[in-house]
Amino acid sequence: MTIRLRWKQSHRIIRTVYPPVHLFEDIADPADWELIARAEERSNPRLRDAIGNLALVPVARRVAGPTATTVMGAFTHVSTLRPSRFSDGSFGVWYCGDCFEVALAETAYHFARFMAATNEPAADADFRELTCRVAGTMHDLRKTDPEGCLAPDDWSAGQVLGQRVRADGADGVVYPSVRTPQGLAAAVFWPDCLTLPVLQSRQLRYRWDGTRMTDWFEHGTREWVAWPGT
Repeated sequence: MTIRLRWKQSHRIIRTVYPPVHLFEDIADPADWELIARAEERSNPRLRDAIGNLALVPVARRVAGPTATTVMGAFTHVSTLRPSRFSDGSFGVWYCGDCFEVALAETAYHFARFMAATNEPAADADFRELTCRVAGTMHDLRKTDPEGCLAPDDWSAGQVLGQRVRADGADGVVYPSVRTPQGLAAAVFWPDCLTLPVLQSRQLRYRWDGTRMTDWFEHGTREWVAWPGT
């Protein structure tokens, strides 16, 4: 079952790492990107790594203009070493929530999972919140999940479904947030489902004590907030 999703504001939280090139914002016609990239690669061999795999996004579904680099990067920088709930890593997904609390809970979980898996020592990490409109035809898991795609720690069913519904023409998946069930999350498969410009909102910091995430902090406020379960 699919629905037409329209969120006036979605929330996504990402690590605070700014991309080194702005091809998607400087060049008006997305059809020219491959040609320009090949030309510039001759003087800058690292450009291809910075841009990612443009072939993953058809020309008609690309976006250009202010903040397009942030959007396009989610779909061109992919790896099967970085799978997610609805992708095996062979294609990109823009994950977002219908409220800040969803984005916070989802990213806090994945931050802690990564830090634990890599045996990271105590450290803080900076993040930023991005907001934008989202619109598209989404596969609907809000009321029923017959294939078990929303299992807390098993993404296998979701990856199979994501591959299938994307191939069938869905723009993404909308589903109850696994970490904040009272909120909704969306897995968006194509950049043109997002309205530019993407706005930067809160600046955040997460604290890892070597074994778990203990606190988070919003820049501009005075106090750390204890993370549930600590």
